[in-house]
Amino acid sequence: MNSSTFLAGPWLLLQLCVTSVLSFFARLLDKTFSWTVVACEGPGSDPDVNKASPNAVTPTSVNYHFTRKCNYKCGFCFHTAKTSFVLPLDEAKRGLKLLKDSGMEKINFSGGEPFLHEKGDFLGKLVHYCKQDLELPSVSIVSNGSMIKEQWFQKYGDHLDILAISCDSFDEATNQLIGRTQGRKSHLDNLYKIQNWCQQYKVAFKINSVINTFNVDEDMTECIIQLNPVRWKVFQCLLIDGENAGEEALREAERFTISDQQFQDFLDRHSSISCLVPESNEKMRNSYLILDEYMRFLDCRGGRKEPSKSILDVGVSAAISFSGFDEKMFLKRGGKYVWSKADMKLEW
Repeated sequence: MNSSTFLAGPWLLLQLCVTSVLSFFARLLDKTFSWTVVACEGPGSDPDVNKASPNAVTPTSVNYHFTRKCNYKCGFCFHTAKTSFVLPLDEAKRGLKLLKDSGMEKINFSGGEPFLHEKGDFLGKLVHYCKQDLELPSVSIVSNGSMIKEQWFQKYGDHLDILAISCDSFDEATNQLIGRTQGRKSHLDNLYKIQNWCQQYKVAFKINSVINTFNVDEDMTECIIQLNPVRWKVFQCLLIDGENAGEEALREAERFTISDQQFQDFLDRHSSISCLVPESNEKMRNSYLILDEYMRFLDCRGGRKEPSKSILDVGVSAAISFSGFDEKMFLKRGGKYVWSKADMKLEW
């Protein structure tokens, strides 16, 4: 027996022992890792599935500001033209489908001025998609009314539940002071014309008013009764840092703000109007689910708009956890109401 043959036996035995030990520990680690995964995720769970927590917010009602561009220059605007970006139509539809799958019942399209992009055709396609394809109970729009044509109602009116027109005063000079105007066009003429179109094409008509320094003493009772909206939303002028207040803002709204008592006095003056829905700064600030032009939820809790990641990138449940949404205040301010025109039983 030569020396190499003599050494081979013990060496092979040592290799065999080491291999057995390593194999044992590999099996042990594999079982431990498998147990940890099951313990963390639950039996039968899929680690690749993004599951919502039991306390996750349901996006029942969402406000999608798909554009920031506007043809008006309202001095208190709190969603200003800081970008000109608009998502491609297919991407916007993909995001809306994600929201529907997460429990959305109502979508409100706003801006900026939503009828400005592609002369309202982009908006019309979104309205049609949400009502016909997603079958949402409620589809609504907030607009200044200046860009709306009767042809839009003829093409898309069947798919729209509510159209809200922003009107802060029934005095043209006051609208000029506020910036709720474009050139010499009459904001009030448009308002009455659109109210008639809503009646003709069976769209519920709504009015939004921002109460501020220039209209706080106005009595709008007679005009509101004449227009007969299904809802009259009355907002207290709100400051948002980076939008209408602060160094980075495109507006300076400090001169438009009113006190809580001034706001209450306005409400008391119009207490006879049953469709009035008041929203103070406290009620308004965190009670809306707001999506910006990139489909990011905006958190307003700190007095400015802090964006989440886009729902297109991380999904709805991950993004909505950074929205700062106060669901209790949403319900308290009357955010859930009869919002489908099929259920309103309106007399057209």
